[in-house]
Amino acid sequence: MTKSTPPNIYETKADLSGYTPEIDSAFDEFMRAFEEFKDTNDSRLHQLEHKMSADVVSEEKLTRLNEAIESNKQKMDELVLKSRRPVYGNNAQTQGSSQGCLQHKSAFESYIRSGESHNLREIEQKALSVSSDPDGGYLVPDETEGTVMSSLKSLSPIRAIAGNRQVSSTVYKKPFSINGPGSGWVGESAARPETTSSTLAELTFPTMELYAMPAATSTLLDDSAVNIDEWIAQEVQSVFAQQETAAFVNGDGVNKPKGFLDYTPVAESSWSWGNVGYIATGVDGDFAASDPSDNLIDLIYSVKSAYRGNSRWVLNRSTQAEIRKIKDADGNYIWQPGARAGEAPSLLGFPVSEVEDMPSIGSDSLSVAFGDFNRGYLIVDRLGLRILRDPYSSKPYVLFYTTKRVGGGIQDFDAIKFLKFGAS
Repeated sequence: MTKSTPPNIYETKADLSGYTPEIDSAFDEFMRAFEEFKDTNDSRLHQLEHKMSADVVSEEKLTRLNEAIESNKQKMDELVLKSRRPVYGNNAQTQGSSQGCLQHKSAFESYIRSGESHNLREIEQKALSVSSDPDGGYLVPDETEGTVMSSLKSLSPIRAIAGNRQVSSTVYKKPFSINGPGSGWVGESAARPETTSSTLAELTFPTMELYAMPAATSTLLDDSAVNIDEWIAQEVQSVFAQQETAAFVNGDGVNKPKGFLDYTPVAESSWSWGNVGYIATGVDGDFAASDPSDNLIDLIYSVKSAYRGNSRWVLNRSTQAEIRKIKDADGNYIWQPGARAGEAPSLLGFPVSEVEDMPSIGSDSLSVAFGDFNRGYLIVDRLGLRILRDPYSSKPYVLFYTTKRVGGGIQDFDAIKFLKFGAS
């Protein structure tokens, strides 16, 4: 018996006001590819229903269209991201900066361009920076750090959906009540019984050092037209985003954050605190042969209602391509594109985050995650982005050893669930 699908509006109209013609055109190409994909897949499903197999031409065309959809979506997302990038060194920021910030910015630029560190060292000593250490580099201006962190949130799909804390120490400790605080009902004049003690667990999130090492030529550093803040930010943000995302998904917690896939997965019926529950598809390395959308619906309702309202899907491109072919009991495609350029697609009414570091569908793979990642996964950033100038190691180039400290791990084990492509 086919289960009912969660509420969803399948047909939406795009509102592209405020976007450039280039973005509008990319969105139109994306939607045309998706419509052609649906027509081709309908034909394939019709062949499977009546002939028990689909012809090779239809399968190959469907694969090409899937690739076209992904290509158009990537192009569209890049254009939208480019249009949203912050403007470096604009007048509003400059006018709003304090004298101290301007001095830091000027001293930092002198250090990057020529290696002059005296003024930068004085500024950090005056600020009583506990981490001031010439051998470990110098703190970048707040404006530059803010730009990098803002860009990371746009570039890293997990950072964009997870919880976040900024700390000044190397470890963040968080007490968590496993069974909730003791509570109850009493009459107005009745005696107040003692409440039972909460069971508390202390979660620790150590921050680990993440580095990037962009290189510059003397010509670039001598060119006064080059915005040093912008150059530093652009050089490190994509590298940081790639490393972070991989660690937030698969990290083993050794010199890197602990990824949510590194925790022990258990069947949802046997779930306990400290583990992550999963729902099995019943078929090794695949969805259920009959009504595959039921597997996804089961996963949705394995998450408690308190978390479900802010839940989303996390999966990679190849898994999304397989799900894109699935219809519900009413003949509607369960995957739908975003209503406008830059908006996430939806699956059974919940938004989708595409994360390439998630495993593809295979034997006993945990290829689909679902839940409230804002409550479930925590990213901890230690304040301060540091740079050490190295003009010696790779002459004639100047290396900039850029570091930040970041940690991560699950903070609520009941907020995230997996779909396991296995028999049990």
